[in-house]
Amino acid sequence: MSSSSGFAKFVAAVVVSAGIAGAGWLVGKGLSDMRSLDRFVTVKGLAERDVVADRAVWPITYVATDDVLQNAQAKIESDTAALLAFLETHGITKDMTELQSLQVTDQLAQSYRSGPIESRYIVSQTIQVRTDKIDAVVAATQDIGKLLQGGIVLGGQGYNPGPSFMFTKLNDIKPEMIAAATANARESAQQFATDSGGHLGGIRRATQGLFQILPADGAPNTMESQQINKTVRVVTTMEYLIED
Repeated sequence: MSSSSGFAKFVAAVVVSAGIAGAGWLVGKGLSDMRSLDRFVTVKGLAERDVVADRAVWPITYVATDDVLQNAQAKIESDTAALLAFLETHGITKDMTELQSLQVTDQLAQSYRSGPIESRYIVSQTIQVRTDKIDAVVAATQDIGKLLQGGIVLGGQGYNPGPSFMFTKLNDIKPEMIAAATANARESAQQFATDSGGHLGGIRRATQGLFQILPADGAPNTMESQQINKTVRVVTTMEYLIED
């Protein structure tokens, strides 16, 4: 019985020793893996592409004034017909336009008015052009002086914005641009790994930045919507493991 008890103690000691050794190996491997994961490089990848606007939106506001409301309304109706005919001559058809709500201001009803009133009523109307015929819109804006010569007063409250040019096919180029930005980031990471005497491992973390549509000409105070030519840009942030 004493012999059996001694053998059991021996077996238990062997099991405990093996367990300690195994635990030590696992801890050592874990620390090694942690050190491996601690070695990484953060890089940014850039991709840019020049694009051309494919849609134009142009709100054209015009006004008429008179002491008699019916006269001002009649002038607006006449100007609307003349404006639509003008657009038609430039290839912008009626189905590309939208007649927005009529605005009427009675200046005698304005409690904050000051000074004499030249005309009691101000009637304003806006025609909004929406089309993919960019060249037609550009030609019409360059010829806008003919409307002024015809007696059409453009602008509401002294302001009449020009057309806005938009690029609507961003989703079509996103996959290729993300791939290009990722390749650019990997190239930088590969160079870092080579310079540090290591090897480039897998991706530890990846973050895709926002897509930006910028004016192709970065002139001061130039808005992207005012330019037909644009630049799409995306920046990705990548973390790559560096292996021995």
